[in-house]
Amino acid sequence: MKILDKKNIIGVAALLVHAAKIDEIYSEKEKILIKDFISSYLNEGNFDEILKSAEELENNSNQLLNFTNIIKKENNEIKSDIIRHLWKIIISDKNVDLYESNLMRRICGLIYFPDKMSAEIKLQILKN
Repeated sequence: MKILDKKNIIGVAALLVHAAKIDEIYSEKEKILIKDFISSYLNEGNFDEILKSAEELENNSNQLLNFTNIIKKENNEIKSDIIRHLWKIIISDKNVDLYESNLMRRICGLIYFPDKMSAEIKLQILKN
């Protein structure tokens, strides 16, 4: 299933960083969740270095589309996994605000991922 290359992993991780920062609190817990995403796609490597590259990419980009175009081409299994990681980050502070909900709706629309499936993933994470 997991077939993203390193460049795409950095791009998706940048989207995760964006989601983490949208509430203006970028916590250590969120960084760990992003590194979990990176390690789930890469067997080895310096995950801190990849996170740093993703943070730089997110910092220097004002285009959400750059990151979603990577995901749009993937199958639903990978899209679902990425949406799951996004929700984990957003829910990690036990508070989902309007900006975060709006971001998820926008991302789902841009990658052609059904809102209903996104809502189901969100509920699964909330239950755990």
